[in-house]
Amino acid sequence: MSDQLNSRTARRKKLEQERAKNKKTKKPQKATSWIKKIVLTIFLIGLAGLLGGFGLFAYYASSAPALDENLLKDPLTSDFLDVDGNVFMKFGAEKREFVPYNEIPKLMEDAILATEDVRFYKHHGMDFWRLGGAVLANVRGGFGSQGASTLTQQVIKNSFLTDEKTLKRKAQEAWLAFKLEREYSKEEIFEMYFNKILMSGNRYGFGTGAKYFYGKNLDELDLQEVATLAGLPQYPNGYNPFLHPERAEKRRNIVLGLMYQHKKITKEQMEAAKAIPVTTTLLSEAEREENNSSKYPAYVAYVLDELEAADLTHLLSEGIKIQTNLDPKAQQSVENALNTSELYESEEMQAGMTVVDTKTGAIVAIGGGRNYSGHNWNFASNQKRQPGSVIKPILSYGPMIENNSWSTGTTIVDEPYNYKGTNRAIRNVDGRYLGKMTVREALYKSRNIPAVKVFEEVGVSKAGAFADGLGLHYNTNKLYSSDALGGGEHNFSTVEMAGAYAAFGNGGIYTKPHAVKKIVFRDGKTERSLAPKPVVAMKESTAYMITDILRDVLTSGTGQRANVSGLDIAGKTGTTNYPSEIIQKNGFKSTYVPDSWFAGYTTNYTIAVWGGYEKYTTPIKTYDYGRYVPQNLFKMVMRDISSGKDTARFKKPSSVEEATILYGSQPLILASNSTPSNLRRTELFVRGTVPVEMAKEEVIEIAAPTDLAAQYDVATNSISLSWAHNAPDPELYEGPVQFTVAVGVDGGGMQELTTTGEHFVTFSGVEMGRTYTFSVVARAGELVSKPASTSLKLDGGQEEDPGNADEDNEPEVPNDENNNGQNGNGWNNGNNNNGNNGNNGNWNNGNNGNNGNGNWNNGNNGNNGNNNDTNKQPPQEDSTQNDSGGNTETNESSDEIAQ
Repeated sequence: MSDQLNSRTARRKKLEQERAKNKKTKKPQKATSWIKKIVLTIFLIGLAGLLGGFGLFAYYASSAPALDENLLKDPLTSDFLDVDGNVFMKFGAEKREFVPYNEIPKLMEDAILATEDVRFYKHHGMDFWRLGGAVLANVRGGFGSQGASTLTQQVIKNSFLTDEKTLKRKAQEAWLAFKLEREYSKEEIFEMYFNKILMSGNRYGFGTGAKYFYGKNLDELDLQEVATLAGLPQYPNGYNPFLHPERAEKRRNIVLGLMYQHKKITKEQMEAAKAIPVTTTLLSEAEREENNSSKYPAYVAYVLDELEAADLTHLLSEGIKIQTNLDPKAQQSVENALNTSELYESEEMQAGMTVVDTKTGAIVAIGGGRNYSGHNWNFASNQKRQPGSVIKPILSYGPMIENNSWSTGTTIVDEPYNYKGTNRAIRNVDGRYLGKMTVREALYKSRNIPAVKVFEEVGVSKAGAFADGLGLHYNTNKLYSSDALGGGEHNFSTVEMAGAYAAFGNGGIYTKPHAVKKIVFRDGKTERSLAPKPVVAMKESTAYMITDILRDVLTSGTGQRANVSGLDIAGKTGTTNYPSEIIQKNGFKSTYVPDSWFAGYTTNYTIAVWGGYEKYTTPIKTYDYGRYVPQNLFKMVMRDISSGKDTARFKKPSSVEEATILYGSQPLILASNSTPSNLRRTELFVRGTVPVEMAKEEVIEIAAPTDLAAQYDVATNSISLSWAHNAPDPELYEGPVQFTVAVGVDGGGMQELTTTGEHFVTFSGVEMGRTYTFSVVARAGELVSKPASTSLKLDGGQEEDPGNADEDNEPEVPNDENNNGQNGNGWNNGNNNNGNNGNNGNWNNGNNGNNGNGNWNNGNNGNNGNNNDTNKQPPQEDSTQNDSGGNTETNESSDEIAQ
C-alpha cells in the first residue's frame, strides 16, 4: 500500500513538473510569432509603398511632355510686359553664338563638368550618388532645399517644365532625362547645355559669354577666364564680373578649386590662376558691347536682379511672360532728367533715382545713371552710400513718436552737446546753437544735435527695429549715435530709401520695392506671383506726424528747391561729410562732400535720388550744380509724372489731434487766450496725449514811448521830434518794434503821418502862429501801447507833455497811414535837413552847429524851410538810438544747405 502511495506521489510531481516546463517553453514561441508578424507587415507595407511609388512615377511620367528637338536646342523668347500689359522687350535667343561640340575646348568642358556635373559621362540622366546627398540635405532643410540635377536634367528643366518644386515635376524630369540619354549622345546633350545656358542679361551660351566679357573666341581663353565663365550659370547677373568683380572672383576661385579637386588642373595652375585679379583681362568699358537691344536698360537690369534673387533666371529661356510694374512715361521722364547735362557740375558727376508707387511699393521707374547702357554700374540699385540726414526721420524722430508718443511740438534744446559717453562734440553745419525749439523745427531745419539727442533717448534697439521695419537693415551691435546723422558703416541704395519713405506716405504700411509683379508660364494658365505682401511698419499716427513735419522741409526748410507748386509733398534732404583724415590727405575744402540725397513723396509717388561720383574720394564741390542736383532731379520728375493726374493731399487720421501750445514749454502746456501769437504753435499729438495744463492768463502790454520832445528849427522851418522807449521781452512779441507818429494842428483831428523803427522824425514846412500836437504809439506784433503826446506852439511859447497822455484825454490816432502832413506841411522821416541856423536850446545837444546851436545837422548847407524827403540816418555818435531789440527773431539761413 505504501509503495502505491509513493508511486502516485511521484507521478503527480512528475506531471506538475512537465506542466511547468510546458508553460515556460510556450512564452518564447508566442514572442517569436509576434516579431514575424511585425516584420511581415512592414515588408508588405514597404512593398505596397514601392509599388505605389512606381505606379505614381509611371502616372506622372505618362503625362510628361514629349521631347522636342527645337525646344532642346534653342531657348524660347520671353516677353517683358509694362504696367499696362504691353510688351516692351523680347528677351531671347538673338544674343547667342552657337558652338558645336567639336569646337568646345577641353579645358572649358572640364571646368563646366567639375562645377556642375562631374559624373556626367557615368550616369544615365540621374546621378544617384549625388541624389543621396541631396536627399539628406532636404530632410534637414525641407523639400527642395538642395538640388541634385545633372546637366541632362537641367537641359530638360530649361526646355519643357515649370519651376515648381513638386514630386510631379521631379518625376517628369527624371523620366525625360532618362529618355533624353537614350535618344541623344552625351556629346549632343552637353552641346545643348553649353549653348542654352544663360550667362548674363539676355546672353545665352558660353561662346556668347566669351565674346561679351573678353572679346575672344573660346579657344583664346586662359584658365582664369574659363573658370570665371564656368561659374556664371549658378548666378548669372550676380557673378557678372563687370558689375560685381569681388563676387565674381570669389566664385571663379571656387571653380578653380573644384577643377583641382577633380584632377582637371594641377595645384600650381590653380594658384597661378587665382593670383590674377578677375578684372585684369575683361574688356574695357569703352570696348564693351552697347546694349541697344531694348529700351529702359536700368529697369531691365533690376528685373533680372529680382529674378536671380528668386532663383528663376533659367525660366527666361522657357517662353514666359514677365509682368512688371514699369510705367514707360515715368521711366522716360527719369532718363530724360538724368541726361540733362546742364544740371551737373562736371561730365563725371553721376546720379541714381528710383520711383515707386507710394501705395503699393511697385517700382515704376529706375534711373541707373547718366547715359546708362545696361553693362555699367547701376547707381540706383547697385550704388549704396551713407544716407546723410535723410535717415533722421527713420532713426530718430519716427521711432520716438512711435514708441514715446512725442508731439511735433515737444521742446528740444539745440545746445553744445557730446556724443553719449564720449568727449566728441557734435557740430551743426552752421556751427551755431539755436536753443529751444520744437521737434518740428529741429527736423525741418535738419539740426544735428537734436537728432542725436532724440536717437540716444529712444535707444539703439527701438531705433534699429523701426528702420528694419522699413527695409533698412542695421546691425544693432554696430549702430551708434553717429548713424542718426547718416554716418557710420551702413549704406543704402535709392531703391531701399524710396521703399522706406513710401511707408510714411502710405499710413505706415511698408511694401518692399519690387519691379516684377508676376510670371505667367508658357501654358498661359500657370502663374507665380513675386509681389511681396504689405506689412504694418508703424502706427498711422506716426506716419502722418512725420509727414506733416516733412512738408515743412519743402516750404520752410532745406528742401525748398524740390517743391512743386500745387502738390502736397513731404521730403528730406541729406548730405554726407568726409572724415578729417580724407580731407587732410587730399587737401579738400571743408565744403566738399561725397554724397547728396533727396527723398520725397506724394500720395501717388515716392522718389529717392542720390548724387555724387562713382569714386568715393571724388568730391562734390559746388552747390547749385552739385549738392542741389538731387532736389532739382526730384522736382523735374515729380512735376512731370504728376502732370494731369489727381494727387490727393495727405489726410490726418483720427488717431492724431491738433492743439495750440505755449512755444518752448517743458513739459508742454496749452497756450491761453493771452499768449502772444509768436509764442503760439499749433502742433500734432497722438490722440489722448494732449496736455491739460494751460498757460496762465496774463495781460501783456507794451510800454508807451517816454521823453517825447518837440524842437523847432528856424533855419529849416521844421520840428524835430524825439523819444525814448523801453522795449518788452523779445519772446513776448513777434517782429520789430515800430512807432506810429500822428500830428494835429490847432486842436484839429489827428492825422497819421508815418511809422518808423527809429526814435526820431522831422516835420517840415510848419507855419508860425499854429499849435502842433504830436502823438507816438509803440507797436510790436499785435501789441499796441498807449500814446505819448506833446504840443508845440510856434509863437515863441511851448506847451509840452513829455510823458504818456492822460487816459481820459488821449489824442485821436488816425488810420490814414498815407497822409504825410497838413496844410502843406511835409514830414522828413529821419532825414538830414540842410541848414546852418538853428535855435539855441535845440533838443540835440551837439556842438557842431553854427552860432552855438545844438542842431544835429552838422554845418550842412541847405534852404530854410525846405521839404527834404531824403531818408537818411543821423550820425550814430551824435544820436542816442535805443535799439529796442524788436528784430530779435530773424530769418536765419537753413542749417544745412543741402542736408
